[in-house]
Amino acid sequence: MRIVSIAAAALLAGMTTSLSGGALAQERTVKITGFGAKSGVVRVFGVNSEAAMKAAAEQINKAGGVTLGDGAKAKLSVEFLDDRCNAEEGISVIRRIASTDAFVAIGPTCSNVAESLFGILQKKVGDASDSGLQFPVFADVAAKGGLAAISEWAFRNVPSELEMYKSLFAWLKREHPNLKTIYGGVEKDFAHSNATYGVMKKQAEENGFQVLGTGEWLLNDTTFSTQVREMRRANPEIVAISAHPFTTCGVLREMDRQGVKPKLLIGLTSSSSIETLQGCAKQAEGIIIPTSFAPVTPEAKAAADNVSKQGGSMDLHSAAAYEIMFILKDVIESQKIMAKPDTVQADRNKMRQGLAALKETKGLLGTVGRTNDREAIKPYLYVHAKDGSWQVLHKPSS
Repeated sequence: MRIVSIAAAALLAGMTTSLSGGALAQERTVKITGFGAKSGVVRVFGVNSEAAMKAAAEQINKAGGVTLGDGAKAKLSVEFLDDRCNAEEGISVIRRIASTDAFVAIGPTCSNVAESLFGILQKKVGDASDSGLQFPVFADVAAKGGLAAISEWAFRNVPSELEMYKSLFAWLKREHPNLKTIYGGVEKDFAHSNATYGVMKKQAEENGFQVLGTGEWLLNDTTFSTQVREMRRANPEIVAISAHPFTTCGVLREMDRQGVKPKLLIGLTSSSSIETLQGCAKQAEGIIIPTSFAPVTPEAKAAADNVSKQGGSMDLHSAAAYEIMFILKDVIESQKIMAKPDTVQADRNKMRQGLAALKETKGLLGTVGRTNDREAIKPYLYVHAKDGSWQVLHKPSS
């Protein structure tokens, strides 16, 4: 009997080992790599993108993970690399990611980086004469208009600032017909700020506002007395600032010091963030900004809480990163991506094909349309700074 018992125990142990080994063999991890600015003046945007990616991955994993092409279930992990908002470093980072088993990357933060690294991707899929990198890149933050058109391997989940500011200035004309003059300010050396100021200025002029002048400064500037002095002399009714939170606050504090008090303030999309309120809530009171994110739906509120737990804050940029993670999950499953070392290029092709085929995706504020040139058509609203928080001022669709 003792011999039989020993044999049975050995058989059971063997079965347990076999089952355990089989279970372990089925436990897979798929790493999604993000990249962007995690150092320098705009580092907070990279920090928030990483937190959003991790928060989304956690939610996906809690719901069972992602189903791969061979039927195996996998959990998502996140890695985030710093490109320092530098074009050369961005190119180096994307080449490093592409040298691994990765089949997609999320990023970058800065438009100058996106413009350069999209340029090293194969421009047209299937062009044998083009030796560009065949690797899908999905931008969450870089917002300068039209960047995805550079390569058929480039995708973006950013709102159209042209549409947002076109809508905003038309609304301002209707709501404030007595206001006639405007003065602009811009971070001249930052691609996003500079491009969007061009949009602001054009839309202001097309809606009948007289542009009295423009003050210019650099992203790393800390003094703005000369620019604000010129603004004060112009005495505009509206001031439109196309700058990120750091210099936006610097200019607003200087305006306060010099007693410049326009009747209306307009800001850059990227400044509708907690950083602006932390830096200059008093001076920013009333500033109006269009944005593609606000915690106005149950999904958006939950996502903001999840990102906060990961050490970040939710704004229109980190919200885009959060949404992208769920888009990638859907494409992995619909395209039956294998995520194996011997299927890397096939998986990259499947990911690109799947992303290019999308006509719409789920967003935190509602359905997001997809265009033929791989851009997003995102719902948006206007927020204004009030009592130390961002509050919804107007929903254009309502």
